[in-house]
Amino acid sequence: MNNEEDFLQKDSIRDEGNETEDNSMNKLRRKKVTKPHVCSTEVGEMDMSNSNDCMRDSSQILAPPQLSSRMKHIRQAMAKNRLQFVRFEATDLHGVSRSKSIPAHFFQEKVSHGVCMPRGYLEVIPNPKDSEMNRIRATCFNSDIVLMPEVSTFRVLPWADRTARVICDTFTVTGEPLLTSPRYIAKRQLSQLQASGFSLLSAFICDFCIFGVPEFLNSKTISFPASTFLNNHDQPFMQELVDGLYHTGANVESFSSSTRPGQMEICFLPEFGISSADNAFTLRTGVKEVARKYNYISSFFIETGFCNSGILSHSLWDVDRKKNMFCSTSGTEQLTITGKKWLAGLLKHSAALSCLMAPTVSCRKRYSKDSKDLKGSVPTTWGYNDNSCIFNIKCHGEKGTRIENKLGSATANPYLVLAATVAAGLDGLHSSNEVLAGPDESTDFYQAETSEIPLKLEDALVALEEDQCLRQALGETFIRYFVAMKKYELENEEIAAERNKFLEYFI
Repeated sequence: MNNEEDFLQKDSIRDEGNETEDNSMNKLRRKKVTKPHVCSTEVGEMDMSNSNDCMRDSSQILAPPQLSSRMKHIRQAMAKNRLQFVRFEATDLHGVSRSKSIPAHFFQEKVSHGVCMPRGYLEVIPNPKDSEMNRIRATCFNSDIVLMPEVSTFRVLPWADRTARVICDTFTVTGEPLLTSPRYIAKRQLSQLQASGFSLLSAFICDFCIFGVPEFLNSKTISFPASTFLNNHDQPFMQELVDGLYHTGANVESFSSSTRPGQMEICFLPEFGISSADNAFTLRTGVKEVARKYNYISSFFIETGFCNSGILSHSLWDVDRKKNMFCSTSGTEQLTITGKKWLAGLLKHSAALSCLMAPTVSCRKRYSKDSKDLKGSVPTTWGYNDNSCIFNIKCHGEKGTRIENKLGSATANPYLVLAATVAAGLDGLHSSNEVLAGPDESTDFYQAETSEIPLKLEDALVALEEDQCLRQALGETFIRYFVAMKKYELENEEIAAERNKFLEYFI
């Protein structure tokens, strides 16, 4: 394991790819970053290739002829599968799907005009206080919002009879993006990254638990893990889940049993852009629907109160997606200068990141499970090929060098995990531009700021509020709302009640 002194060492290896790296960093210095605009489907949609393309992306805009072609294929799929309903799905702040279903014959009309939904469905504060409402409203908490479908995410659902789904972006009734929308925030950060001359290749690694259905559904009676999963990977349940995810465009690279009976791990194939978060979002709904067919209950929240992990494995590429900017061509297990800058940003903002990536009281216990010290925080660790580190730099395999961000729990919103990781990494790149003036000056960079990870959610909320970089990147409106929501939960829920809530909410 490397500590902060390791991070202070000067990079002794200059790899052959430095010219490409320097070009991208020069672009970062000189390019003015403009505020991105998220369009509705009336203007265009983010493009994705077919569901079998492991490198599909949603960063290109569909021109009207492409949109017309896409709608033609959708109509053909509707007829072929005799679809009756289409779900318009959007993520709430917890990363759980909130949807409205429409009869399939209305789909083309709704593509143009969207589907209305009460805003409170997505922002999830039960009975918010008037003082909180006045402080955090973007337009009005009690108003409707509009779900505008991204037609490139249209998929026939294998686990729902004659039903398809489409992932939606959310807008106010006056046409502005909903500033508290996690997917909008993630798209905005990816646009900032692209404007800086880079793209992100990423994949989520998610744990979840499978339980037998008890007679009564609460935290005391869910105590029957499907222990056969520990040694038997040929369960029809997992086969149907993985095959179903494939047909919804979420490609599973591998799956295995994890450390506890009934606990499973799914690794998705890396993809560029927003697709990795879309895949994790799809898993949340797909696993519970398939589980019920087999008389199981699935949950991302373990009955003991410890959350399953949710790891974001990612690497930074040039904007043309031809070169991994973390990867040294010298054959040594070293991050490039660009990679070290990115890692510096993650280390600097780790306290605030942890608030978004471990957003409940119980799931923060995993930070201290290996520590005998009862301090209020734990150090941020990083290392090469060390699974015990919070930021694990993996240099082996065909994927090339990548960083595993292990701050997250499986209950975290994948869009917020993606957005916050990009925001912190970009700050690392922007904050140390001067080191590129000469190789000897790179020593200054390795004196990277690090922050310890608070064990209490209350302290993590303070760290998030005080992190000016993340406040600016994610937006003041979102930060105020997220903090108010979490404070409300802390004031109104005991640990046992939280456990009941999440066992029911995340299944």
